[in-house]
Amino acid sequence: MRGYWLALDQGGHAGRAMAFDESGRLLAEESHDVATHEPAAGWFEQDAEAVVRSLAQPLAAVTSRLGDRRCLGAGLATQRASIACWDRTSGEALAPVISWRDTRRADWLATLALDDDWIRAKTGLRVSAHYGASKLRWCLDELPAVQEALAGGRLAFGPLASFLSFRLTRERTLAADPVNASRTLLWDLEKRRFSDALVERFGLPGEALPPPAPLGAPLGTLDADAAAPLMLVTGDQAAALFAGGEPDPDDIFINAGTGAFALRLGAWPNEARRLLTSLVVEGRNGPRYALEGTVNAAGSALDAVAAELAVPQGVRRLDEIAAAHADPPIYLNGRSGLGSPWWQPVLASRWIGTGPPEARLLGVLDSVVFALQTNIELITRHTGPARRIVLGGGLSRSRTFAQRLADLSGLPVVRPVITEATGLGLAFLVSGGTIPCDRGETSEPVLPGPCPALSGRYRQWREEMARATGLDPV
Repeated sequence: MRGYWLALDQGGHAGRAMAFDESGRLLAEESHDVATHEPAAGWFEQDAEAVVRSLAQPLAAVTSRLGDRRCLGAGLATQRASIACWDRTSGEALAPVISWRDTRRADWLATLALDDDWIRAKTGLRVSAHYGASKLRWCLDELPAVQEALAGGRLAFGPLASFLSFRLTRERTLAADPVNASRTLLWDLEKRRFSDALVERFGLPGEALPPPAPLGAPLGTLDADAAAPLMLVTGDQAAALFAGGEPDPDDIFINAGTGAFALRLGAWPNEARRLLTSLVVEGRNGPRYALEGTVNAAGSALDAVAAELAVPQGVRRLDEIAAAHADPPIYLNGRSGLGSPWWQPVLASRWIGTGPPEARLLGVLDSVVFALQTNIELITRHTGPARRIVLGGGLSRSRTFAQRLADLSGLPVVRPVITEATGLGLAFLVSGGTIPCDRGETSEPVLPGPCPALSGRYRQWREEMARATGLDPV
């Protein structure tokens, strides 16, 4: 019987199911949108049951369409630092899914006076409200349903991935995969488990956290038309690294969607204090890490500003807009707070200069490019020169985005034909690297060229960011 590999990708805007045959060809794909709510400044959350449906419905549709084929194995990837709370008896969600973008507990986190070097040594992360620990503490402090479940011994909380694997498997599997667990600020990378010291420091009940997932063992069977064994759970950016097969450590990988993330494979530990050392895969051959830079608002900032300025189909028209506007204003992009290398939970977004709405939208795109370039400079400072940039995510569809990255970085940029990097990478990982996993390239790489105007705006943006944050990290 013909077989297929199944990839489930829970992203910021939608859940997606993708099926690939044993030669790596896409057989079927379905998606279901899920809304993000912003009840207060810095708060980003999703209805937990809607998130479950956004994967369950595409899963059912794809497995139904491929009913005459056998599912060889499935993988699940989610947004790494998003968290959930649920009843471990009934599976009922007890809280909204709180997004990785959310910083609602930043002020409380600052009162803990945590030793950033100690945190980084254990977790690879910086102290930040974007990661799970402070969100879990907020749920415990503020939500009666969570408090009641804890008192009754029924509370489970932790990474979104753990909630989804619990709800989507017939066995109701309760487990924490290392990649998503490592974005909670509670996971000890060396010991491969939640750290008792960190759990205690954040005042959390350790018994409510899922146990570590067993290495190499199936995590249950997905509740779908096909008996689909769940073989792998990981993070979206970790899976995206493998979208073209085995990643080359000489490349810098940028996945630009809701946020933008720049990663380069490297070793642990790393002394790059303003970047992250991120776990990207852990198997029987040991863990693998990447040095990572994060831009918290990329596509989300463009969507928000396009709506505010009434620029119709703004993100889709970036190339057209760039051809008409040569000198956009400078934009300081503080939406969702600042990730690396500034690590500031709040920055008021602002314009430096004026221009028509379309030019301003181009200024937002430049703010993403400039932040990525800052991270690229730091990554290469610690890891040496890179060969090229490999793009993924929705923004990779824009030739303007790719060209600006190439011009500023001085590196050729490869743009894929298939932009859904997470699903492709999952298929490669779940198959054990047996399927060819080639996204293809749109033609020749986008080559760097002279960019005096762009370089000048980048210098001005760096100066304005230094004034606004008190830090010029490069």
